[in-house]
Amino acid sequence: MAGPIRVIVHPPSPSGGRRVRVDGEILGLAHNVTDVAEFLRRAGLEIDPADVADVPWIDWRGVGPEHWGPQAGG
Repeated sequence: MAGPIRVIVHPPSPSGGRRVRVDGEILGLAHNVTDVAEFLRRAGLEIDPADVADVPWIDWRGVGPEHWGPQAGG
């Protein structure tokens, strides 16, 4: 694979959880950083769940890694 890997964690869905995409492919709906780490492991990227929030190559869209449920209105 050429170039840097692009990991995007999308904003929380209205029903909870966040879509995880790697290089344009949706890997699944994560409900916590452990889910993100597992999706990345299945894609061949080993990462400790404790490190998921701090790596610079994960793009957290909308909100950071501490938000997983539906957003409150307002």
